[in-house]
Amino acid sequence: MKHVYTSIDIGSDTVKVVVCELFQNKLNLLATSSIKSKGIKKGLITDVYEASESVKKALNEVEQMLGIQIKKVITSIPGYQADFVMVNGAIELNREEIIDGKDVTNLLQLAMKEKTVPNKEIVTVIPIDFTLDEKKGIKDPKGMQGGNLSVRAVMVMSPKKNIYSVVNLLESVGLEVIDISLNSIGDFYSVRDKDIKDLVGAVINIGYETTSIALYNKGILVKNSMMGMGGKNIDNDLSYIYKLSSEDASRVKERFALASKNYASVNDTMEITDKTGEVIKINQLEASEIVMSRIEEILVLARKEINILTKREVDYILITGGTSSMNNFSLIAESVLGKVAMVGDIRMVGLRNNKFSTNVGNIVYFINKLKLKAKDYTMISKSDMEELSSTKKSSIISSESMLGKIFGYFFSE
Repeated sequence: MKHVYTSIDIGSDTVKVVVCELFQNKLNLLATSSIKSKGIKKGLITDVYEASESVKKALNEVEQMLGIQIKKVITSIPGYQADFVMVNGAIELNREEIIDGKDVTNLLQLAMKEKTVPNKEIVTVIPIDFTLDEKKGIKDPKGMQGGNLSVRAVMVMSPKKNIYSVVNLLESVGLEVIDISLNSIGDFYSVRDKDIKDLVGAVINIGYETTSIALYNKGILVKNSMMGMGGKNIDNDLSYIYKLSSEDASRVKERFALASKNYASVNDTMEITDKTGEVIKINQLEASEIVMSRIEEILVLARKEINILTKREVDYILITGGTSSMNNFSLIAESVLGKVAMVGDIRMVGLRNNKFSTNVGNIVYFINKLKLKAKDYTMISKSDMEELSSTKKSSIISSESMLGKIFGYFFSE
């Protein structure tokens, strides 16, 4: 069976879709799309019709690449007003039987029981570790035997309106939402490294209108916050100074300016037409100084948010999001945040832009949950598998409530 997974990220600037196949424990990119979004502000849906049209266009692009229809997806939501609650659970076992995925599922169900908050919905539960009898610190108890299995976990909850608005939107265009998580979880799983699994650190995602800051302790998301600044502020600065349209300002940022002026050249110029119709020349050094100034401000404010989230000194700061893909971004990151800062790197052939970090990480996180619960799952039908197999490689590029149905795959009997 082909194990194919589709992730959709509904952002303020773009709607992004990533389709991957898991083969021999390695994710391979099948297709991506990135379509300018409408009807979405700061990650929240403000116009359902316009947002749905953006989603349809993004889906249509990958469907044409693959020759199949996308029917099932995983998605994520911004971390606005998210709650992180420590939960515990324990179950008695038959000592003669081997622990399986169903035991793990039942244990997580029990840990979440009676921990609900009014107007909040469970997004996900992240196991910290398991204890089997007297043996502590177990990451995956499957295949072991014992009499008492317990778990410590972090349960993530979000306002119902944040979740339902996204799910309703995707269902309105004919998609079945299989799983949902926070953007910050996807960001971490897309760039995490085994070297940081036992450390305390932060992940910064510089989006278009917002920047998210998430605090991780030994690989577990424990706190997060949001700032109302992002790549759009850089576009606005360039637009104001050079009298450019927002589209042209974005083009200058992405294709010409550098995140740090250190390697910018005053002799390297770009010709562009301003709003008055006049053709102007922009030199790289000046444009980079404008960009660098705003990035510095965003990173300084993000550092302050990290200090609010924890009084401890963090061991690492991973930076992702589309803005972090700018040339020389690592230079400005280290200059502002110190040597603990590093730009996240999506390690997937054909996908190097960090604007897809949430998509890729959500797929990795979803697969990890499947493994923990010993589930085998794919998001395409058998006929679609056959169609996909026949596609030429050259064409493949880079509870009873509604929410109960989504989470039921992981938490039901």
